[in-house]
Amino acid sequence: MQLRPHRIINRKKTREIKVGKVSVGGNSIISVQSMTNTLTTNIKETINQINLLENAGADIVRVSCPDEDSTKCLKKIVKEVNVPIVADIHFHHKRAIEAAQSGASCLRINPGNIGSKERTLEVLKAAKDNNCSIRIGVNAGSLDKSLLEKYKEPCPEALVESAKYNIKLFEDNDFFNFKISVKSSDIFLTVKAYRQLSEICNYPLHLGVTEAGGLLTGSIKSSIGIGQLLMEGIGDTIRVSLSSDPVDEIKAGYEILKSIGVRAKGVNIISCPSCARQAFPVIETVKILEKKLSHIKKPINLSIIGCVVNGPGEAAQTEIGLTGGGQDNNLLYLSGIPHTKVASSDIIDKVVKLVEEKAKETN
Repeated sequence: MQLRPHRIINRKKTREIKVGKVSVGGNSIISVQSMTNTLTTNIKETINQINLLENAGADIVRVSCPDEDSTKCLKKIVKEVNVPIVADIHFHHKRAIEAAQSGASCLRINPGNIGSKERTLEVLKAAKDNNCSIRIGVNAGSLDKSLLEKYKEPCPEALVESAKYNIKLFEDNDFFNFKISVKSSDIFLTVKAYRQLSEICNYPLHLGVTEAGGLLTGSIKSSIGIGQLLMEGIGDTIRVSLSSDPVDEIKAGYEILKSIGVRAKGVNIISCPSCARQAFPVIETVKILEKKLSHIKKPINLSIIGCVVNGPGEAAQTEIGLTGGGQDNNLLYLSGIPHTKVASSDIIDKVVKLVEEKAKETN
């Protein structure tokens, strides 16, 4: 029996680059990123947060380097963590040079803020000398003044023109180890900009809706923007930008990838919203299961349905399924086949045990 097959998305094949040990673009998996919100000069807290992000599934972590003290601390940080570190640079090109020398795997530079062509060329030399990749991070909120004068306001064409200028600058100076982003807090602007950029270049694209908002609103906006582009085959690495715990960004990123079937990690719970037909408290059960199963890394589909209307159908498509039944007569399914009846009071323990057993099975 085939259980909930992955969808096939015809992803555009871009140039492959390296961010430390992580491949981005080409045939590599779509990587998930986040960014620390600690003071980089607080080395202990920053390392701790990076480790928490890695444990949650982060492939790459970005660290802000606003001053010289931060880039000095970066040298110590990169030696104590396993994931590649991207140094976030905005206003001073010297911070980028220092970060490359301190062991950053990638530099994120903002073309609208980094300064003159000469300064950019100094950054390129430092990146080359230290085997460091670069992200050209175009942002609607910090476009070059000349582009704002030309287009009057941030628009897809302005973002793409900024990206094109820097692509040519990099190529003319024999630097190809870079990826690009064209972000905005406006979903429509973001999607249009990435579509236009994808048509004219073959470099890997970093997707994101910048300054998307809090956990709920930001996750929804990011899901619409990032998800839409990924389903069109656009995008090689993603970050969900949230005003929340950075770990939430990783969780949201994986939920986006999981929902469109391009990368699975952990337990995917298919559950009903509950109604008067429910034979057990669905909402509370799902909340508890999400917490108790958060440590599972293996992709497993689990359906938790409160009644027999859709329960058997969903259970037929998941590795483990639970359908509510009358008179405390709930039914557990394994690989779509009825397995055993379970009382409502025993649901949590029984489901957790089955999922953990399934997670231990070899592929």
